[in-house]
Amino acid sequence: MTLPDHAPIEAPRTPRTVVVSGAGTGMGRAVAERFLAAGATVVALGRRAEPLDRLRDDHPASEVQVVPADLTDPDAVLRVVDALDGRPVDVLVNNAGGVGSAPEPGLHGLLESYRRTVDQNLLSAMLLTEALWPSLARPGGRVVTISSIAAQRGGGGAYGAAKAGLVAWGAELAARGGPDGITVNTVSPGYVQDTEFFSTEGRSRRHDALVAQTLLGRAGTPSDVAGAVHYLASEDAGWITGQVLSVNGGAVLGR
Repeated sequence: MTLPDHAPIEAPRTPRTVVVSGAGTGMGRAVAERFLAAGATVVALGRRAEPLDRLRDDHPASEVQVVPADLTDPDAVLRVVDALDGRPVDVLVNNAGGVGSAPEPGLHGLLESYRRTVDQNLLSAMLLTEALWPSLARPGGRVVTISSIAAQRGGGGAYGAAKAGLVAWGAELAARGGPDGITVNTVSPGYVQDTEFFSTEGRSRRHDALVAQTLLGRAGTPSDVAGAVHYLASEDAGWITGQVLSVNGGAVLGR
């Protein structure tokens, strides 16, 4: 069949390359699986190789590249860059983070605990993003960072402070990326169960109280967060940048 002269011929679209940190479990894994379901190639990062290997093994028909890396270590971050081997990055999802063990007694122990928390939740995202910034697609690159409801209402000591730092840093990064057509946004989840963040059962000891704070009467799930991340990385969100999207069931209301 001959196409009319005015009919555009679309070139085949190549799968997007999506880098997800903390991709082995919980919200990070759900995010990775959401992009895999859409046909993307996912580069899965995490400190532990075993959960990453399980992600890859559970999706044998998909493109999953596993790169174990402690993103608080600049040398490990540079190994991520090497693993990409010059490929452009369409989407970067900064999800890695967490709360460490209780501090040792005394001010020195407290300082070390604060440093670990800030390193894991703030500096890891900053280092990875800075290292991959030259590789982000221009235009159309997407950076989505996972913060926390603690950044909005407090809680968690240094954890909440680090997550709030992600919001301020994201606003600056959005201004930097705008001229190149790169969007930068932050997702702020509330209480999300079925993660390793709380316990082996994936629930907080304050489960009932935290659910009662929501307007929807349930805890969030990793897939709730993954859906928000996937939207912000989509073409439909091409005019959204420098924003914080709260995914908390109404526990904290937007203004």
